[in-house]
Amino acid sequence: MAEVRLGIIMNGVTGRMGTNQHLARSIKVIQDQGGVELTNGDCVMPDPILVGRNENKLKALARDYGVERWSTDLDEALSNEEDRLFFDAALTSHRADLLKKAMDAGKDIYCEKPIAENVDDAMGVVRYAEKTGSINGVVHDKLSLPGLLKLAQLVETDFFGRILSVRGDFGYWVFTGDGEPAQRPSWNYRKADGGGIILDMLCHWRYVLENIFGPVRSVSCLGATHNPNRWDENGDFYDADADDAAYATFELDGGIVAQINSSWCTRVNRKDLVTFQVDGTNGSAVAGLHNCVSQSISNTPRPVWNPDEARTHDFFGDWHEVAAHEEFDNGFKVQWEMFIRHLFNEGPWKYTLLEGAKGVQLAELGMKSWRERRWIDIPELEV
Repeated sequence: MAEVRLGIIMNGVTGRMGTNQHLARSIKVIQDQGGVELTNGDCVMPDPILVGRNENKLKALARDYGVERWSTDLDEALSNEEDRLFFDAALTSHRADLLKKAMDAGKDIYCEKPIAENVDDAMGVVRYAEKTGSINGVVHDKLSLPGLLKLAQLVETDFFGRILSVRGDFGYWVFTGDGEPAQRPSWNYRKADGGGIILDMLCHWRYVLENIFGPVRSVSCLGATHNPNRWDENGDFYDADADDAAYATFELDGGIVAQINSSWCTRVNRKDLVTFQVDGTNGSAVAGLHNCVSQSISNTPRPVWNPDEARTHDFFGDWHEVAAHEEFDNGFKVQWEMFIRHLFNEGPWKYTLLEGAKGVQLAELGMKSWRERRWIDIPELEV
């Protein structure tokens, strides 16, 4: 068994997502476990270089996670031919140009989403990857959540019968930064910096809906900026002009109706920060990040509407926990391992830049639906 080095230029890792999910819970853990094992017994060992604008933050991250290399010079990092992969988790507004720049340097690509701020730029990146031959992937982390994996298992075993509807509820209260510090970066709430919950979350909802339930054919979306007054990381006031809530309905193949609310202005009164309820002719299920409960037709109660009497029936008691068929690892780490194996010609990877562009397309059409206050059909993207 041999150890195979994989040099990774990790750009934007000083941000919340880059640090927590990609560096700490993925790359560092993969290193500690001895790398990613290939079928021939070799192990691919990630060797990251941390790249960003803040020298002090990079030094601290390198020290905390035992990373030997860091740099504030992206051009210099890209010039190293021994580093094969470019990963980006920085600002959405710069992503399309950075990905093309990395491809010009001969790098393969793995990145966060959205891959661009609009579908034209997203498809430009897709076509550039086709031109340069860059192997590419986009993080689709929600598909590796234990709750959604259990939900997908129910779909695969035809538990639901004919699926009628999907109802999603995502979000939590993000503090405005006046007194209590905000727990999300301020750029999320500025249009000029690529902020907005529609662009952020509809990219997720498209791949969740299409990989578990079926293709999305049309969208109706209403956005809102509920909290226009916010304070940034330095305590300075700014006008938050990006949408912080989205109320969307989707039509899927087979007549399935999906409704998903996304909000950074809601207080949680559910079992998780995101829940999906699926209703079908033979049963229903509700999934969160980790758990999933189901109710078959034989366990369905027979409620009778009577507003004059208090409800005494325990409706939660009619649901049963869905057992896992396997151990579930961190979703971001699982996808890193899958993509690394794909880089070494072991296993398919369907979450390409084109799939990322589809998410951007849905977000763009969602915003168009909001502006024009109408349903929008979703055309096929042409490479």
